[in-house]
Amino acid sequence: MSRGNWFLPATVVVVLMLGATIGAFTYRGDLDYRDIMDSNQLVLQSRAKNEELESQIAEKDAKLAELEAKFKSAQAALDAIVPSKNTYVISPNQSMIVAGGHLTIALVGSPTNGGINININGKQQSATAGDVISIALAPSMTCQVGVQSFDMFKAVLTASCAAAKPQ
Repeated sequence: MSRGNWFLPATVVVVLMLGATIGAFTYRGDLDYRDIMDSNQLVLQSRAKNEELESQIAEKDAKLAELEAKFKSAQAALDAIVPSKNTYVISPNQSMIVAGGHLTIALVGSPTNGGINININGKQQSATAGDVISIALAPSMTCQVGVQSFDMFKAVLTASCAAAKPQ
């Protein structure tokens, strides 16, 4: 090649390199744009899913609170029916077999301000809150009936029996 002819091939090479650079830049920009659009779409999907999950959590929390309230109500009703061990709620003129079947106790009439009348194994006794009545069933067994509280509609009694301790 002569000295004057090198300009045209060099210009063609420079133009081709410039075209390739612009093409590569445009292609990379298009890929980046698609990646950004895909990312935005994923963010929108994640937000929608997050909102759905948050509403499900809110529903579950509301259901849990409702079930807890029902449980507490049921537990309170159960405790009212069956209070703690050896504790009995007796209504007027109602009798119960208690203390493992050793005692039959009944509330005779309605309680008054002064006390209650209790029938224990056929023996009527008067008592007030805090009184403890001891009953000897046999030389080897004694039972105790305690009056915890009473009002016009019920009496709360405790009853238990224990074998006498050998001396």
